[in-house]
Amino acid sequence: MGILKSEVEKNSHFRPEAPDFRIYRPSDLPLRPMPNNLPHDHITPFNEDAGKKEQVTRMFNNIAGRYDLMNRVLSAGIDIGWRKKAINLLKKDTPQHILDVACGTGDMAIMAARLLNPQKITGIDISEQMLVVGKNKIEKEGLTSIIELQTGDSETINFPPNTFDAITVAFGVRNFETLEDGLKEMLRVLRPGGQLVVLEFSKPKNAAIRKLYNLYMGIVAPKMAGLFSQDKKAYKYLNESAKAFPDRQLFINILDKVGYSATSYKTLSLGICCIYTGRKPVSR
Repeated sequence: MGILKSEVEKNSHFRPEAPDFRIYRPSDLPLRPMPNNLPHDHITPFNEDAGKKEQVTRMFNNIAGRYDLMNRVLSAGIDIGWRKKAINLLKKDTPQHILDVACGTGDMAIMAARLLNPQKITGIDISEQMLVVGKNKIEKEGLTSIIELQTGDSETINFPPNTFDAITVAFGVRNFETLEDGLKEMLRVLRPGGQLVVLEFSKPKNAAIRKLYNLYMGIVAPKMAGLFSQDKKAYKYLNESAKAFPDRQLFINILDKVGYSATSYKTLSLGICCIYTGRKPVSR
């Protein structure tokens, strides 16, 4: 696996901006069998018998009012640039109806509305309180005619097949109760030729960077989160779910397995984040 040197790279909106920003096309690599139920699916916010979906919903409802502030502080605003890079991948497709899965407080949807100028963006999330915050932000931005947020589950999306021109997910796939089911459901509602863009944390490959990253995510971030909330479990869960998530080639293998084509990923910020892309085959 190496840096892409082809027409795909020439036509991409992404350009290598630093040594850690590389374009990969792992689709030609062997597809390794993946189990239907992944270890990542069992990482939950609370140590209790309730299902992952129920626990994740409660966790985000609890932190919704402080979520945006915590994100900006804990990421030093770098997540804004990540979102912009992910959304810009869709520019060449000029999608008119976009689905934002696990939309949270609407950051991705608002940015997509500004950068892509689509006719409509539909955001779905299982957390009612996150949606309340998001709807208020969208109203203040004057985007209520373009963006609609509604309660929705990634594994049972309440839309007919082939509805959306593009689908985005920012830091949400690791929260799916069953990762493969969520990816299959998004493929179902994506129109043939449409593109899925996923933004998610990954594990740095460089040993020194990985050590610093693990220190920050495992100790510093939860303690800083405690300044905003009594519930530090949200950022402890973030760390554990990010470590267990099947990143890079493993996630590409899953995308390939469930039916996506033209899959690829790009690393960002020394490998602590990745953008994954895939398309629904036109023949489907």
